[in-house]
Amino acid sequence: MPLPRIVVRGRRLPHHRRPPVPKVRVTQTGSPAGRKPGQKETLIGLGLNKMRRTRELEDTPAVRGMIRKVAHLVKVDEQP
Repeated sequence: MPLPRIVVRGRRLPHHRRPPVPKVRVTQTGSPAGRKPGQKETLIGLGLNKMRRTRELEDTPAVRGMIRKVAHLVKVDEQP
């Protein structure tokens, strides 16, 4: 996924000077066995495919929507 384009006074900021993006930690707590195919695909899209796997993802509306779809299968921890 490309990084967002940030412009300050007509110049793009280099990657190392961009503001930090909020993160969210997602842990898979439920099994996708016997669930609808879309839920299993959503877990794979989040980078989760086995129980108790944890991923740290950018807190974007797209990721939040995916988490909402499989909320009963994951645990979410907010990162400061």
